[in-house]
Amino acid sequence: MAWNEPGGKGNPNDPWGNNNRGNKNRGNQPPDLDDALKQLMDKINGLFGKGNGNNNNGGDSGSGAGGFFGIAAAILVVMLAFNSFYTLDEQERGVVLRLGKYLKTENPGLHFKVPLVDQVIPVNTTKVREAEIKERMLTEDENIVEVELNAQYRVADPIAFALRVELPERTLLSAAESALRHEVGSAAMDPILTTGRAVLAEKVQIRLQDYLDRYQTGMVLTNVNIKDARPPAQVKAAFDDVQKAKQDKERFINEAEAYANAVVPEARGRAQRQLEEASAYKDRIIARAEGEAARFNNLYSEYKKAPAVTRERLYIEALSDVYSNTSKVLVDVKGGNNMMYLPLDKLMQSLPTAKGDGASLSSGDISRLTDQVLNEVRTRQNSTGNTTRREGR
Repeated sequence: MAWNEPGGKGNPNDPWGNNNRGNKNRGNQPPDLDDALKQLMDKINGLFGKGNGNNNNGGDSGSGAGGFFGIAAAILVVMLAFNSFYTLDEQERGVVLRLGKYLKTENPGLHFKVPLVDQVIPVNTTKVREAEIKERMLTEDENIVEVELNAQYRVADPIAFALRVELPERTLLSAAESALRHEVGSAAMDPILTTGRAVLAEKVQIRLQDYLDRYQTGMVLTNVNIKDARPPAQVKAAFDDVQKAKQDKERFINEAEAYANAVVPEARGRAQRQLEEASAYKDRIIARAEGEAARFNNLYSEYKKAPAVTRERLYIEALSDVYSNTSKVLVDVKGGNNMMYLPLDKLMQSLPTAKGDGASLSSGDISRLTDQVLNEVRTRQNSTGNTTRREGR
């Protein structure tokens, strides 16, 4: 049997409850939608302890208002119950506030909070975040550079990050700009643009971390990198000219140093050689002088023993020294008008050990040559004396 099929009070399939209420006015007509809604409101009001108010019109109005507030209250209760539970991920920590005051820090998992009283601020403590700044600033040598900095950080203290600083990311950017300006203002432009970026980034990281700790931001830097450093576009042409001039300067300096490294050691070597030669000459002269002095002392002792023989020997040695440097000797004969010519080169050839021009003579050869010269001189003197005597007669 259908639900709306007439059946009177004995119809158990009527969903509108007409079989129980026994409404005589409607008879066998289908149920009214307004009547069904009114019945639902009456049941809800019954849950909150209110009457159905079906006796008059005023009661119907109060019942409708009460039903609306009841529905609103039920929805509110459901929402509060739904918002009383929250879940934190493994990477998150929950900072719990009760009436705006810090209460506790929750770990990952399912937790309960008092609705409308507790507030939970989830903070990701493992995610590595990034912040970038790009600023134009003045260096120590009064040059302008554009520096682009990248800072990577994570949250180490969720309480400080959530409560102690308002807008911590903006605070980080301001602190990074301050630290970067301080370090760039204390350095020259050339290291910043060339090989000093790593050193600059390290100094900025140390100073920036100090700022973040003093501000109690709860953030820890993991890496700071100088992405780019360049002169402003407005002065790039002039900057390129300056860089080219500096490169030329460095090239000239290197060439000069290379020339100096090639010339200075050679000059020092020549100077050292001259010093060594002078020292050797000095030692040689001193040794010769000492030898001559010792020879003279020895000769003097021999002279005292045999003066005539020693004098004759000295005379012969002196002649030997003279004749060793010349090949012809002219002798002025005492008491005569003629000069004797002694061809020493011919006399040397007559020696049995003579070997020709340029041959070295031993001491014996020189002694024999000297004896021949003396004999020749004596013979010519004697012949000259005899001729003179015969002429006198």
